[in-house]
Amino acid sequence: MREKTFEIYPEIKSEKVYFNNRFGIKIAGDLYLPADYENQKNPAIAVSGPFGGVKEQCSGLYAQEFARMGFMSVAFDQSFTGESGGDVRDVASPEIFTEDFSAAVDYLGLLPYVDRKKIGLMGICGLTGMALTAASSDTRVKAVATASMYDMSRSISRGYRDSYTKEQRQKIQEFLSAQRWIDVKNGNYAHGPHEIGFDEKGELMTNLGGLGSIPEEIIDNLDPVTQSFWQYYIKRAYHPRSINSTGAWTQTTPLSFFDFDLMSHIEDISPRPVMLIAGENAHSRYYSEDVYARLGDQKELVIVPGADHCDLYDQKDKIPFNKLCEFFSAALCGKQEK
Repeated sequence: MREKTFEIYPEIKSEKVYFNNRFGIKIAGDLYLPADYENQKNPAIAVSGPFGGVKEQCSGLYAQEFARMGFMSVAFDQSFTGESGGDVRDVASPEIFTEDFSAAVDYLGLLPYVDRKKIGLMGICGLTGMALTAASSDTRVKAVATASMYDMSRSISRGYRDSYTKEQRQKIQEFLSAQRWIDVKNGNYAHGPHEIGFDEKGELMTNLGGLGSIPEEIIDNLDPVTQSFWQYYIKRAYHPRSINSTGAWTQTTPLSFFDFDLMSHIEDISPRPVMLIAGENAHSRYYSEDVYARLGDQKELVIVPGADHCDLYDQKDKIPFNKLCEFFSAALCGKQEK
């Protein structure tokens, strides 16, 4: 098994770490250590995402880059996924995933070589909303950056660009509620799409044939968005512990996202700074733009020319790491560059 799906820098040391969130779930992470880390109090960044990804994929890539810049960094698996704990596997919880970010802050702040007044968060894709939500109440977080933002509560409960009608929302809720009876009768949890679409007849599309939203084999005339995800999760960065590479979430996972509206209080992050990064051609770009409009004065929106959503997962010639370095250096260390 390829342990990590990105280039490893031999000069950057990393080690496997574990810590508990406040629900008692053990979280697994990879800690990346900057040069000369033991001889100083270092700024630190916790990284997670995308939704259904694992730390051996792009969150680890980002964390390693941050360590190269001089930041102590930890990439971690969300609860119930990857190497993290949680008895029911492949289930997502917006509340618990938000808590996982604060648990990572707990962990970093107890390390003897971390300055606990200089801790930031980096969320990628579907974990960006949880990173911002955590920062809105956890004032220990001094800065937040996001890449390829996806508001999972909005996407799951309202559809792409809020396209669900009231009747369609009701159909989805009725389907999910009925699925609970099936699961409790069977004594296990069926898997299925976490974002439920409708066919041309207006019927729910719920049958994935045992797969997640990313098909195992490329299909002719596949829409560009799904093809981009396939290129990353199946071709460039396949990992057997990644839900997006191998399967699907539990079918009733969407219920929590109908109940829990992420980012309800992100205005409270101000005056702490936020950087939002989106690809010019990303189908998800509107999430970053909408959140940018809601934030306070200390904010920056970076649109990457020519990039799509998944380019910001691992295309290092497109990910603006120089801007991320400047952002976190200024926000955490009071420096214009690092």
